[in-house]
Amino acid sequence: MSSLNENFKKLLKRVERGREFHHHTDDQMYYLVFDPTEILEVKRVTPAWKAKLQNEGFDVTTFSLIDEIMDIWKSVPLREVWLKVDRKKPLDWQATNQSLSNALTNEKKLLKRFEDKIKELKENPNALLLVTDLEVLHPYARISAIEGGLTGKVSIPTIILYPGKRKGKTQLSFLGFYPPDGNYRSLHVGD
Repeated sequence: MSSLNENFKKLLKRVERGREFHHHTDDQMYYLVFDPTEILEVKRVTPAWKAKLQNEGFDVTTFSLIDEIMDIWKSVPLREVWLKVDRKKPLDWQATNQSLSNALTNEKKLLKRFEDKIKELKENPNALLLVTDLEVLHPYARISAIEGGLTGKVSIPTIILYPGKRKGKTQLSFLGFYPPDGNYRSLHVGD
């Protein structure tokens, strides 16, 4: 627990300092990396972290991936067809997962929601976007692909609570079992 809070304090200092010049991008995207076994603890302390950010003068908006993804899935035109097929083959997880993945990645719906939220907040000089519930992306999408689509568009501090493992300075292993991915251009603090 103390390492989570210590890492959050380090991250907060980095956010307060602002992004230093980085050879990849000047986007203000920060990852708080923590061991996947700490997901529940992170959920428990997130309200306190949000309060700390607000006490530091940030106007914090939470971007819950659970809420966003559920909203996307509920509004998919083929939803009724999916449910009908699912009732016929309830154990065909591969087909179900592929349909759900397509709903998020086709037309880049989740990426567009990130972009829209950042645009909505960018006029507020104190805005900060706190991205939670990243684990819900498994097995449908990868945050590195979303981050890649946001390159050059993250004009406000954006903190992503990332369950995974850090490998060196730029590689992250989502949930600790995906292969390390070096396509991240953000700043990482934590495990």
